Amino acid sequence: MRALALDVGARTIGLALSDPDGIVACPWETLARRGEAADVSELVVRIQAREVGRVVVGLPLELDGREGHRARRVLRLAQALRERLHGLPGPSVEVVTWDERFSSAAAERALLEADVSRKRRKEKIDAVAAQVILQGWLDAQRPAEART
Repeated sequence: MRALALDVGARTIGLALSDPDGIVACPWETLARRGEAADVSELVVRIQAREVGRVVVGLPLELDGREGHRARRVLRLAQALRERLHGLPGPSVEVVTWDERFSSAAAERALLEADVSRKRRKEKIDAVAAQVILQGWLDAQRPAEART
């Protein structure tokens, strides 16, 4: 089952995609935000084209674990995506949320370690943050004995 992760920001949505076996996450692309309805439509096209079975939406919780205004905005997008996917023909697509605290910082560190230029980091950070979110979720789904 292929999974898609979303790192939802105010201006962009970073996307990462898993391999068909759901083991490895790869950064995919970054979409410019155009409003909730347009964003959901863009995402549905990509979900159907890649035969995604699950969408993992990064939830930007506050440091103490509470849902702030950013998390509520992301939850609204996740719900709109759920509702849009529910009425479509074909296999169902589950939409889940995953704590994304520190994903952008981890992505920035990874890009710095790879010696990516400042300009390229700015272009890639959202998709790499989505990759961090997705890989964390994929790893948590595997049985403990498969992780060693």
